[in-house]
Amino acid sequence: MAVIFICFITFGYFAYGRWVAKQFDLNDHNSTPAHTHRDNKDYVPTNPFYLFAQHFSAIAAAGPIAGPIVACQQFGWLPSLLWISIGVVFIGAVHDFSTLACSVRHHAHSIADITKEQLGSRAGKAMMLFIWIALIYIIVAFTDITASSFVTSPEELQNLKLNFHPGGAVAWAALSYLLLSLILGLVERFLKTPLWLNTLIFVPATFALCWAGTYFSHWFQFSQTSWGLLICLYCAIASLIPVWLLLQPRGYLGGYILYTVLILGLVGIFFSGKPILQPAFTGFHFDKMLGSMFPFLFVTIACGACSGFHGLVCSGTTSKQIDKESHLHPVGFGAMLAEGVVALISLSIVMMMAPSEIVGLKPGSIYGRGIGEFLTLIIGSEHLPFAITFGAMAFSTFVFDTLDVSTRLGRYLIEELTGISGILGSVLGTLLTILPAAFILINTGPGMWSQFWTLFGAANQLLAALSLLVISAWLHQNGKRLAFTFIPMTFVLITTLVALIQLTRGNLAQSKGFDLPLLNSFLSLGLILLSLYLVFVTILKMKKTSLNSTQGQR
Repeated sequence: MAVIFICFITFGYFAYGRWVAKQFDLNDHNSTPAHTHRDNKDYVPTNPFYLFAQHFSAIAAAGPIAGPIVACQQFGWLPSLLWISIGVVFIGAVHDFSTLACSVRHHAHSIADITKEQLGSRAGKAMMLFIWIALIYIIVAFTDITASSFVTSPEELQNLKLNFHPGGAVAWAALSYLLLSLILGLVERFLKTPLWLNTLIFVPATFALCWAGTYFSHWFQFSQTSWGLLICLYCAIASLIPVWLLLQPRGYLGGYILYTVLILGLVGIFFSGKPILQPAFTGFHFDKMLGSMFPFLFVTIACGACSGFHGLVCSGTTSKQIDKESHLHPVGFGAMLAEGVVALISLSIVMMMAPSEIVGLKPGSIYGRGIGEFLTLIIGSEHLPFAITFGAMAFSTFVFDTLDVSTRLGRYLIEELTGISGILGSVLGTLLTILPAAFILINTGPGMWSQFWTLFGAANQLLAALSLLVISAWLHQNGKRLAFTFIPMTFVLITTLVALIQLTRGNLAQSKGFDLPLLNSFLSLGLILLSLYLVFVTILKMKKTSLNSTQGQR
């Protein structure tokens, strides 16, 4: 099945992906925003191999890992595998590439600003509000997951005699990785050493720091709430510094961690010798959920097949670094297909575990255990504690890389909305993005990420549908084919709206006054109303464009 999946996404990249790219008439003679607006802070022409790693590490967060694991437990591995396969090629990769291409053609503006240009000022503001809410959910959920990995010991290590603290080891590795990224950024900026030499030095150093974490695990042991606030502070600082100093080198090094995990996952799939122990299909309903397989299979897997957050990365940071238009295909389309492989590995890990042995385990623990066991095939079973710690560190790294990108995107959004530029606009945008997330973290307590996950997945995929809606309007205005964006948009839009309606009803039923379920229900309702307004405005816009085109032909 893994071979079939890999062959399918390879076909998707070289056949369908190239066909989609042709619809945008890519031309390397067109000057990209990285050149026309170059400021060496946010707009920087970047080597495509370097940019791919940075972009891949930014989009590959908890979604393609936790989503497939949860979905497999709820509905079985077969529907999960089918949705990942079909969704990642025909919806997710199309969304990512189209958003990136559209942003490059609109001076690297965000999808919210493009909405304003295409559909009017009110629609643009509605889209900005939608994105801002989605970013707050991302920061809250992912900060809580990351802080948890810095504090708790994975369940499978609790019965072993260890001479280090697993949570502290993960924290050390993550913080050292960030410091190493800063050093790499300074080296590249001022020493201008070649990329191959930096790779030869800094990539092995990244893995050496992971190992060193087991020796210095006692240095960083704080409460989960304290870690959450420290991560928010880090995100605020990271969103204000130039991309060359942290975002680019961190993404590059993080990409190699991702590549390593991908290799370990494939080694485990093909050489661990473990059979499938999970059922292929468990039924259309799941007792602990608010609804049935439709729509919750799709929003639970979330980023493993389609993610609106990717569009924010594409139109927020990556589009400002594209050197040539021909790079749009490997970076935009290719990185999403690579994320599909991440989802396949996560699904494969849980497929190899019996339902009884993972009862009560969190997705991160399941994933860390699986990657750790795969790693022992290479380094030996006697190193299992370190191997599982490495797996947990890799999981937190995926999430960690997304957090400061989300804060930076929120900063861009507020700057566009207010029109305030310079240092004042940057600081204001950062504070308005990170402070609400910090407030929620303080008042809801540790471990609440699971209460946000399904709503995050629905809001995330609804954002993807709205991005495809705006892109379809743009293609229609320019007389281009739009079925390849319009059909996926329709499916995802209907799916997520149904999910949000059920979530609104379910949270209202669980609410006991002014609490988190009530907040979730109001936010769900708000997202529904905003999306319906944008759909209404887009329909009017496309009708007007068609009418003008008809009159022009007459």
